[in-house]
Amino acid sequence: MTVDAHHHVWDLSVRDQDWIPEVSPLRRDFAVTDLAPEARTAGVDRTVLVQTVTVAEETPEFLQLAAAHELIAGVVGWTDLTRPDVADELARLRELPGGQYLKGIRHQVQGEPDPGWLLRPDVLRGLAAVAEAGLVYDLIVLAHQLPAGAKAAATLPQLTFVLDHLGKPSIASGAREPWASDLRALAALPNTSAKLSGLVTEADPASWSVDDLRPYAETALEAFGPDRLMFGSDWPVCTDRATYGQVLSAARELTAGLSPAEHTLLFETTATRVYDL
Repeated sequence: MTVDAHHHVWDLSVRDQDWIPEVSPLRRDFAVTDLAPEARTAGVDRTVLVQTVTVAEETPEFLQLAAAHELIAGVVGWTDLTRPDVADELARLRELPGGQYLKGIRHQVQGEPDPGWLLRPDVLRGLAAVAEAGLVYDLIVLAHQLPAGAKAAATLPQLTFVLDHLGKPSIASGAREPWASDLRALAALPNTSAKLSGLVTEADPASWSVDDLRPYAETALEAFGPDRLMFGSDWPVCTDRATYGQVLSAARELTAGLSPAEHTLLFETTATRVYDL
């Protein structure tokens, strides 16, 4: 059994995904029914569906998808963390159809111009409400924003922070510092975990190889360990570089040195525990 702890879906007839370039193979609809056969072939039996845009209507839609599709075991949604009634809004989402599938919240911090956005008092108050609701917080940041993420995690030890895509290191350039040091600083906090996801997107689009990804995966394994690291495909974003099967195959090759028990942690147990699937 394998859990894919990170994927997306979107329907461009419902709303635009304005982060997708006009000329891109990603500028089309991607549905759960597109993913399901690929996941089945790859041996993936449960997934976590993650928000894509900061639009309030998306999360209720994703909860309904989770209720309708056995493949989706959890949803990481979005709500405005700075709204005064954020605790009430989280409670409202949990009461919606499929609300039991809400496992976490995410905000597109990578797009915030303020490098200290996570440390704003109104944001920290919202993050505290996420913890109080029994949810986790997915941290989508660029490499230079990792220190702010670590400070936020240190400020809120009651909240589990899940780092998406290892903080988007610059794999194409081969640079590892200060990313590696910042990643280790985040991992030193016991309330953090991370996803082995999104790496192919940061690699050279024309000629990436598993060996290009290896130093970054090894750094993450050393920092977090398999009990705080989980596999995520980042489908369909990954399809700009590789197929679903190729991404999973790369992850298995990168973790081939793990024991069977450690392998089970990274590909199933950690995600199941962190997201309460």
